[in-house]
Amino acid sequence: MSDFAQRFVAFAVERQVIRFGEFKTKAGRLSPYFFNAGLFNTGAALEALCEFYAAAILAQAPSFDLLFGPAYKGIPLVAGIAMTLARRGRDVPFAYNRKEAKDHGEGGVLVGADPAGQRVLIIDDVISAGTSVRESVALLTQVQAIPAGVVIALDRMERGQTELSATQEVTRQWGLPVCSVATLDHLVAHLAQDSSQAATLQRLQAYRQRYGVMPINFLSV
Repeated sequence: MSDFAQRFVAFAVERQVIRFGEFKTKAGRLSPYFFNAGLFNTGAALEALCEFYAAAILAQAPSFDLLFGPAYKGIPLVAGIAMTLARRGRDVPFAYNRKEAKDHGEGGVLVGADPAGQRVLIIDDVISAGTSVRESVALLTQVQAIPAGVVIALDRMERGQTELSATQEVTRQWGLPVCSVATLDHLVAHLAQDSSQAATLQRLQAYRQRYGVMPINFLSV
């Protein structure tokens, strides 16, 4: 288990970005936990989050030339991660999109570095239905960029629209590796270390038994 993943989960729980209780997901499931990256909402919290992303990228990500952050959550993430990577000795360009095309000035929907012909790493918080990734891949393909992979904060490791997880569906459909700062495995391990969280861990394990998916590496077979 990677050290940065363990520290990230502890940090997210401390910040109450990961909350426990009963939450209805987009799929209509009643989940015993909820992850809301929007609650990394101070300068210090965002800086720490970008450090975790940078560690995951350097340890796991495929080769890439440019970072892309889909609007809106991806915009502060991609800028912060680019700055963090630069401090670590890797200065990479980044871009993001607007929700509506600009019809004056430079125009278009893309802001930042030109991704044409570049291998692009897509930055997001989580993958639920894969909508953000699908839109990002379509946009990047239109400008002759090469989607190279996706990096997210937390992989819930539960079924998406099929028997595969949402991240596995992305890999199967577009051939893109999906890297995460942490996974449900790391959250389970974190709870197992705290005896006061025994009831929460039991609910989480029951939820996982019902909806969980085992890891599959499509790109190695």
